[in-house]
Amino acid sequence: MTEPVQMEINLEEEGSGSSANVEYKAAHLAVRDRWKATDDTMCRHSMSFHLHHTLRSEFFASYLYLVEKIPLVKLFPVTCEYIKGEKQFYYRAQKFYEDVPASEEGMMGDFVDLSNVDLEGSRQFLKRFVGPGKAGTHRALDCGCGIGRVSKGVLLPVFEKMEMVDMMEHFLLHAHEEYLGDDADRIETYYCYNLQEFTPPKNKYDLVWMQWVACHLTDKDLMKFLMNCKKSLRPNGVIIMKDNMARQGCKLDPIDSSISRHLDIMKCIIAKAGLEVLAVEKQEGLPEVIMPVWMIAMK
Repeated sequence: MTEPVQMEINLEEEGSGSSANVEYKAAHLAVRDRWKATDDTMCRHSMSFHLHHTLRSEFFASYLYLVEKIPLVKLFPVTCEYIKGEKQFYYRAQKFYEDVPASEEGMMGDFVDLSNVDLEGSRQFLKRFVGPGKAGTHRALDCGCGIGRVSKGVLLPVFEKMEMVDMMEHFLLHAHEEYLGDDADRIETYYCYNLQEFTPPKNKYDLVWMQWVACHLTDKDLMKFLMNCKKSLRPNGVIIMKDNMARQGCKLDPIDSSISRHLDIMKCIIAKAGLEVLAVEKQEGLPEVIMPVWMIAMK
């Protein structure tokens, strides 16, 4: 197992510059009436500034959208309070997935019929970045792999070896013992980690694949993870992220602790991580009633 590495990111100090102070003041004035209506004690000036600072640190690219749409009394526990020493944002996700069955139905929810459409879109997108003069095919890392649906349907047909990481042990056990079949012999390592606590080994992967897992990281932790993923790539290696993207702003789901961001917000986080976007493509063939799914390749 790779030991988690603590990494400190020097984010811009929100209260240090005049532009930051103006931004705080504007945000405060914009939702001051809502603060008074929800919780007069929590929303005194001292607490409001503290909450803004915390939100800005954790969700630096998304926080203005969050404070505009969600009452602070709901945001405060998710971002500032801890359960058993862990941020509520991550604790809630952990508890949610404990009850998700280790099956394709569990991975896809009510949309298991769309699995083949999703996998084919991923296969075609991946082809653009693998081959002579591009990424190699020696080893890939599947982040938030679940039972290995993407590993089995997209990555193992292309890469010689695989590594998989997921926070749920019962997903990884099912992948190894049943779901992957004979291909399980080509999985070098199963990492049972939350991504915010996982640092991938350096200079090891031709591809890092992240599907439907970036939404479970705060902006700050996603940025840190992407920075570490960049260091984990071999020459010509690539990172591919595939996730739900909000049609505007961002949407926080407190049930499974996921935050769906607009594509432009995601690009902001990627840029902060020092990565270059190679291509962006929307997954076709999905019903309009569900949130758009986008694929982003970066290096």
